[in-house]
Amino acid sequence: MKKSNSTGLGWLGIIRLGLVQTALGSIVVLTTATINRVMVVELALPAVLPGLLVGLHYGVQLSRPRFGHGSDLGGRRTPWIIGGMAVLATGGITAALATALLASQLLAGILLAVFAFTLVGLGVGASGTTLLALLAKLVDDRRRPAAATLVWLMMIAGFIITAGTAGHFLDPFSSARLITVTATVCLIAFVLTLIVIHSVENTEVSFRPRPAGPDRPPVPFRKALNLVWAEPTARRFTVFVFVSMLAYSAQDLILEPFAGIVFGLTPGQSTQLSGVHSSGLLAGMLMVAVLGSVFGGRSVGSLRFWTVTGCLASSATLVLLAVAGLNGPPWPLHPSVFALGLANGTFAVGAIGSMMGLAGQGRNDSEGMRMGLWGAAQAVAFGLGGFLGTAGVDVTRFLLASPDLAYSLIFSAQAVLFLSAALLALRLEQGASTNPAKQVAYS
Repeated sequence: MKKSNSTGLGWLGIIRLGLVQTALGSIVVLTTATINRVMVVELALPAVLPGLLVGLHYGVQLSRPRFGHGSDLGGRRTPWIIGGMAVLATGGITAALATALLASQLLAGILLAVFAFTLVGLGVGASGTTLLALLAKLVDDRRRPAAATLVWLMMIAGFIITAGTAGHFLDPFSSARLITVTATVCLIAFVLTLIVIHSVENTEVSFRPRPAGPDRPPVPFRKALNLVWAEPTARRFTVFVFVSMLAYSAQDLILEPFAGIVFGLTPGQSTQLSGVHSSGLLAGMLMVAVLGSVFGGRSVGSLRFWTVTGCLASSATLVLLAVAGLNGPPWPLHPSVFALGLANGTFAVGAIGSMMGLAGQGRNDSEGMRMGLWGAAQAVAFGLGGFLGTAGVDVTRFLLASPDLAYSLIFSAQAVLFLSAALLALRLEQGASTNPAKQVAYS
């Protein structure tokens, strides 16, 4: 049963854990964005190669429940966070080496890249899952909206800082520079993690300590997974995460092409449009952080309110983009994209905050397993979302011979997914309130 926390991890502690997300994001952006671009542009390789590698790194994250369960059994998250970051850093450096090798030995480079992106996926899964489980354990209800916003923004900060700094040092480009810059970023990220994570788990209060003793032997992974899956809220939330993140990720790879093909925006203008979406995303996150903490951050229910609101608003704004596809340049594209970002930010913080709160419901020693289960659902959704979004546009354009209508249909499909996610979130709230016995059946 979920416990009410009177005190929790202070803001300094939350910032320290957020810095781990910054470190994680700095390595991920190099492997999924910078190295992706190098393969396609500088090495003139087919775009499907980095696409498959990024998909592999998402697929490997199906291991997240295993990592979460391991940290549940040990009762400590710190070793898993550090170990995961070590694997992630190794994967990032290996990915740079593989990219350099691709220029001269294609097959060997591909094999090394597969190994590297496997390490990246394992590292993200181990460190990311256990970090969120630790946050769920130590952050009290009142601070969850703001904490979820802060940690997300610090990860985005890792993207931005690394992209800007690494981009500066990568010019003029060479394979040696790529390896040097990547190795430097990975080393800094790992050392930063060691510094900021030190003693957090030892000095902060643990609200849901894992029961120990000879009368309660460790639960095997498969049994622990079945027990968590048997919890109605955990099961429903897994489905919600998959559906909502599928809708959320499907737009990533089609928004800029849509702006270029339908509205005639130049590459620079479409990049600026992405900045408009990011601005809306930030505004939505900050809005939920402030309003959620001031007015409704005392229970998970208020976070569900923002989650449902964000899903409904995202659905509505995607309908606007579908209409924009049919109308073309007269439509106010930038305000529509900003509104989409605002809705997405509202949804994202509500969902992450709810995830942190719901991780403590049910069996009180399974926060890591729940976070792992939901993280695996998110990873699969992100891997599928980008592919289905782009493939859907290609197929509908081929069948209908109309790019405007093709994009409108895909945006409409995303709107339906977000609407379905809102209904799932409402059902989740009903399940949490009307089935309390089931929630504590395994406590």
